[in-house]
Amino acid sequence: MADGTDDRPPARRPGGRNARVRAQILAATVELVARDGIAGFRYEEVAEFAGVHKTSVYRNWPDREELVVEALLRYAEDLASVADTGDIHRDLVDFLLALAGGLETPFGRTLEQAIQPARHTPSVQALTRILDQRVAAMRRRVDTAVDRGELPPVDSAFLGEMISGPVHLIVNRGMRPFARTDAERIVGVVLAGIRATAQHV
Repeated sequence: MADGTDDRPPARRPGGRNARVRAQILAATVELVARDGIAGFRYEEVAEFAGVHKTSVYRNWPDREELVVEALLRYAEDLASVADTGDIHRDLVDFLLALAGGLETPFGRTLEQAIQPARHTPSVQALTRILDQRVAAMRRRVDTAVDRGELPPVDSAFLGEMISGPVHLIVNRGMRPFARTDAERIVGVVLAGIRATAQHV
């Protein structure tokens, strides 16, 4: 029988508070990088924005580049997902709406900003990985649609570029909000063109 000495909690620190602090720091980093760019943010501002002590930022991320990379990757997940309801038109429309919404967030602005400089820093490489994940998710969904007979055989990367290009254009111009009617028209025109082209091949 236990004599009471084994009832102590494990020696490791509970992850709850530290996980919460880390999440606050990552969220603050995304906000500040979106505002100031990758080169412009400072640990002091991250700590103030996150409502934590500066030492918490340094302790978790001694290297600022690692902090940027982790923050960007953490907030990239929604941009890299594509639903599969069995209706390729609807799924692509929903994907474009999610993409537009994502581009309007601090993370999305960060993504757009950080791709501009032609530097091969770890954070820029991380952003490239995010874009690669998004392209891969799109290609898998389109390939599934082809396998089911929803679409004729098509270069899925090309289809992804055709439908996502106008979203970036509309959102980056900031002239008007990107709406479901925009997504419906873009997907409708591109899919119609793909189907028409396939019939003549």
